[in-house]
Amino acid sequence: MFYFDPTYLLWVALPAMLLSLLVQGRLKSTFAKWSRVPNSERYTGMQVAQMIFNRTSLNTIPLEPTAGALTDHYDPRANVVRLSEPVCTQPSVASMAIAAHELGHVQQYQTGSPMIAARSFLLPALQFTPTISYMAFMLGFALSLVGLMWIGVFFFGVVVVFSLLTVPIEIDASRRGLKLLEDAGLLDTPEERQGARQMLGAAGWTYIAAAATSLMQLLYYVSLVKRSGRSRY
Repeated sequence: MFYFDPTYLLWVALPAMLLSLLVQGRLKSTFAKWSRVPNSERYTGMQVAQMIFNRTSLNTIPLEPTAGALTDHYDPRANVVRLSEPVCTQPSVASMAIAAHELGHVQQYQTGSPMIAARSFLLPALQFTPTISYMAFMLGFALSLVGLMWIGVFFFGVVVVFSLLTVPIEIDASRRGLKLLEDAGLLDTPEERQGARQMLGAAGWTYIAAAATSLMQLLYYVSLVKRSGRSRY
């Protein structure tokens, strides 16, 4: 079966694993570094978020703590920002940057970002496209039905488009977050600006790595279908 194809290991599995390790290592080391550096206002991430709501045009929404580290996210369905325990409690540059990034997502939704609208349009399809993709591809491969394999590739392509679209959305949220910090008067020193940029840049690479991995997997599937098609003649 194609699961044990050496080509997959060489061109997808190993590069994806190495890329993930590098990106996660960079993110954790950057977070550890800037978690030890207090921001000049001594605000925790929760307080930073509240200050941004108070000092900018952003509409206030609920803020909630959530368990774990680097588990921060904005939930558009519940319209709530959830901040991880370290971000909630530590008055660090890292906490400030992460909280601002999540509020950057809030601003995207509140201002009707076209990129958010495009991803929201694809979101319902993500509930079933991965399952259809893998089932169609595996069944097509097992039965040597190239057409069915192409159907699997098509549905996996939807997943890839979603992953690729996430990258500019996350970069835009970081850009908005930095602007919100500036507008709220919370970036007082060059060190804070540097730390916030480094923290958000490291986080952004996780989405780039995920998109690159999904794209590599899609290209592998395409090459496998083409090889299967040629083997029939």
